[in-house]
Amino acid sequence: MNARRDITIELSRDGKQPIFLDIVASIVREIERGRLKPGEALPGTRALARSLKVHRNTVDAAYHELTMQGWLVAEPSRGTFVARDLPDLRPANDADRKSAPANAVRTEMRAPSPLRVTDGAPDSRLMPRSELGRAFRRALLGPAFLSDTGYGDPRGALSLREALSDYLESERGLIAPPSDLLVTRGSQMGLFLAASAVIEPGEAIAVEDPGYPLAWAAFRAAGAKVIGVPVDGQGIDVSRLASIADREPRLRAIYVTPHHQYPTTVTLGAGRRLKLLDIARYRSLTIIEDDYDHEYRFDGRPVLPLAVRAEVELPVIYIGSLSKLLAPAVRVGYVTARSDILARMVDRREAIDRQGDLPLEQALAGLIEDGALRRHARKARRIYQARRDHLAERLISRLGSEVTFETPAGGLALWISLRSGLSAETWAFNAHRAGLAVTPGLRFALDASRAPEAFRVGYASLDQSELSRLVDLLSRTRPD
Repeated sequence: MNARRDITIELSRDGKQPIFLDIVASIVREIERGRLKPGEALPGTRALARSLKVHRNTVDAAYHELTMQGWLVAEPSRGTFVARDLPDLRPANDADRKSAPANAVRTEMRAPSPLRVTDGAPDSRLMPRSELGRAFRRALLGPAFLSDTGYGDPRGALSLREALSDYLESERGLIAPPSDLLVTRGSQMGLFLAASAVIEPGEAIAVEDPGYPLAWAAFRAAGAKVIGVPVDGQGIDVSRLASIADREPRLRAIYVTPHHQYPTTVTLGAGRRLKLLDIARYRSLTIIEDDYDHEYRFDGRPVLPLAVRAEVELPVIYIGSLSKLLAPAVRVGYVTARSDILARMVDRREAIDRQGDLPLEQALAGLIEDGALRRHARKARRIYQARRDHLAERLISRLGSEVTFETPAGGLALWISLRSGLSAETWAFNAHRAGLAVTPGLRFALDASRAPEAFRVGYASLDQSELSRLVDLLSRTRPD
C-alpha cells in the first residue's frame, strides 16, 4: 500500500507549543475531515520530516503521540496507518461537507468515558512493552532461573541490584553497592520496612503536611506516631521541624520528598537542604528520603539526593521506584541505607515476603544494562514535558481567573491553587457528577483545619485530547 503524500500539515511555528503537537493536531484534522481514511497509510517519518523541514525525531514523537491516542497504529515492517476501528468520517461529497453541522463528527463517536485524573502516575501506554517482554522471556528461559530450586536472596536479584548500583551512581551520583541495596515490591513496601527498622512502636516520625497519605499509613502500620510539619512555597519548613524536634523527645525520623514535594511539586532549595541535614545530625534523626520520580526533570538538571551529601554518621534511607518510570502495575521499588539499617529491613522483609518477583527483576536488570530504560526515560520526558505545557496553557486560557499554579520544573503533576472563596471539595464533587475524578487538597492534609483549597492534577497519564477535556470539564463544573 502506498502512503498518502498529499496530506495537509499546518505548522504555526509561533513557539506556543512544540512542533510535534502541531503535527498531531493537523493529522487529527485530516482524519476528521475525511481526507485520511481508516486503514490508510501515512508517509514515513523520514519522508514527512524532509517535506516539513523538521527533525525526524519530531515526526516520530508526533506519530507516537497519535498512536497513544488511538488515531494511528504502527505495524512492524509495514508502516504507520490510520486506525481501522475509527468510523469513516468522510462526507459523501463536498456539498455534504459544507452543509454538515459543526457537531456532525461528534454524533458518530461514542460518548466519552469517565475521566480519572491520577495523582501523578506515568502513562502505561508508553512503557517499552516489547523490550520488557523479550527481557522477561530471556529471564524465564535463562540458566539462572531454571537451575535455581530454592528461594533467592531477600534483598532481590543480584543482577538487578548490580544494575541499579551502576544506574544510581551514573544518574544520581549516589554510591550504593549491591550489598546495600534492597529491591522491594514498590516503594510502599520500602516505606513500611524503613519505618519499622528505625522506629519503635510509640515513637514518632515527622512528615510533610500536606503530604503523602500512603506514607503516613505505612508509618502508622509500623507503630509510629505521625507528626505534621507545614510546607510552604519552598518545601518543608525546617524551622518548624527544629521546634517540633525540641519538644518531641521520642521523634526518631523525618520523611521528606525533596526533589518534587508531594503534593505541591516544589523542590527543596540548597539552604533548606543543608539545614535539614544539620537538624537531623544534631538531633540524631534518621531521614527517609522518597525520590519517587527523579528521572522526570524538564527544566535544568535533576537535584542530587540528600543521601549523596549525608555523612556516614547521619543515616539517610533512600527510596526510589521503577513503577513511576514504567507503569503502576510494575511493582518494583528499591532502597539503599547504611548497612546496619538495611540488615534490619531485610530481616523484616524476609518475615513477610521471602523474595520478590525474580524473573521480573532479572528482566528489569536487562532493560537497565542494555540502555532501554534510559532511552524510555528520554522519550517519556519529552512527551510528559509537552503534556505539562499543554495543560498549563489550557488552564491559563480557560481558568486563569479561578486558579493559580507554578509550572513545576519536573514531576508528573501540577498543584493548582484556587482563588479565595472557591471550595476544592465542592468543585471536585461537581466534577465527579460530570464524569471527572479529581483529588482535592483535603485528601493530602494531615491537619484538616489547614487543608489547602487546591487540586493535584497528574498530567502524564493523559494525552493531549484528554487534557483538553479535563480542563473543559473543570471549566464547566466550577462552583458559582
